[in-house]
Amino acid sequence: MDALFVSSWTGHRVGARRGRTCARVRMSIDFRRVAERVDEYRVNIENRKVGADVERVLELYEGYRASVTELTAIRTKKNENSAQMKKIKTMTQEDKDACIKEGKALKEQSQVLEDKTRELEAELNAEGSKLPNLTHPDVPVGEEANATVLRVVGEQRDFDFPIRSHLDLGLDLDMFDFENAAIVTGQKFYYLRNAGALLELALINWAMSIAASRGFTPMTTPDLAREGMVQGCGFQPRGPESQVYRVDETDLCLVGTAEIPLAGYYAGKILDKEALPIKMAAFSHCFRQEVGGAGSAVRGLYRVHQFSKVELFVIATEDQSDEIHQELRAMEEEMFESLGLHFKTLDMPTEDLGNPAYRKFDIEAWMPARGESGSYGEISSASNCTDYQARRLNIRYREGKGDNKFAHTLNGTACAVPRMIVAILENNQQEDGSVVVPEVLRPYLGGMDVIRPSPKKKEVLKS
Repeated sequence: MDALFVSSWTGHRVGARRGRTCARVRMSIDFRRVAERVDEYRVNIENRKVGADVERVLELYEGYRASVTELTAIRTKKNENSAQMKKIKTMTQEDKDACIKEGKALKEQSQVLEDKTRELEAELNAEGSKLPNLTHPDVPVGEEANATVLRVVGEQRDFDFPIRSHLDLGLDLDMFDFENAAIVTGQKFYYLRNAGALLELALINWAMSIAASRGFTPMTTPDLAREGMVQGCGFQPRGPESQVYRVDETDLCLVGTAEIPLAGYYAGKILDKEALPIKMAAFSHCFRQEVGGAGSAVRGLYRVHQFSKVELFVIATEDQSDEIHQELRAMEEEMFESLGLHFKTLDMPTEDLGNPAYRKFDIEAWMPARGESGSYGEISSASNCTDYQARRLNIRYREGKGDNKFAHTLNGTACAVPRMIVAILENNQQEDGSVVVPEVLRPYLGGMDVIRPSPKKKEVLKS
């Protein structure tokens, strides 16, 4: 048997429990493609520096195919034996006994092979899931420093007064509170207050309004997803390198991005080609453990465990995805340029790509007080994941009669609120400690044009 794809249940269901049966979602990895392009996969794994073993995958694939072939042969013999059993009344006693004995032996052999095949399939899919997506030929090879600069917008502001960090500015403006958040929840959590809370809502509404005007369906999403959905999107819910928060005694995880529930929305679906691309924009809370983040460059709001974000997600055909990827990049650039930010757009190198990404554009904004002397910090990214996620979530579209293809998925960050606040505060600060509000955000802040220090009212908190 020549197995084109190996499909396995991802362990989650699609659909409501009431009123109809919930269908499980099948993951389909094209192992024939891996076998045919094994040298390309070897180089790709090395360039990305990921923990995947294509040789082990091929070994398991061959073992699985052999087991399936053997199981098919046994089942054929079982069918032949069953056909003989129907004639058992016309047989001699000796033939009856032989037929019954053969049937029992075939049943036992079949069960052993089914268990073996199931185990091989599970191990094959586990190892296969570690393989990263193939990489766009224009992506630079190496670590983050090798990124290609595609565009630079604006210039670094020339300050004629001492630059203050967003943390100092925000605390003086009573915009956020890390101290009480640490008591309530722990380090890397925060409260937004006063203009800080209003600015978050303004940024969300601004980003959602733009997305809606560009044809994206506005959505809000669950903050939880099943492990199968998380894995299907290429994130690891378990293991030492996982950044995912899991809910004990359940198969639920707190999502790190709305990309996960948006992709899951169409899991197991077959879409009409004419309906593509499907464009969605979702506001959600995001939760990430962010293990290892420390130092002055990531203090304050730059790297936190929970934040709000507006995410763009697109389901497209194979022919559409490259063009849509460029559209996402252009849309993000236009949005951040309208905020008056100085930033650069980067074509990220192989070692900075997550497993699902075929190509990824990052946008890094100038943050004058980041680190010791200011630096650029990532505020957005846009990734083309080709069919990597769609295969794992079984999202397909009808190409023709009886011809279904796996869709391509893309994602982009319209607005990651904390880092946008960092960039706005540090770039728009004034000598008196106030912060000028970008003009495009003022309608969402009731016309507020400047965030000014106000006399603090002493709050007495009694325990």
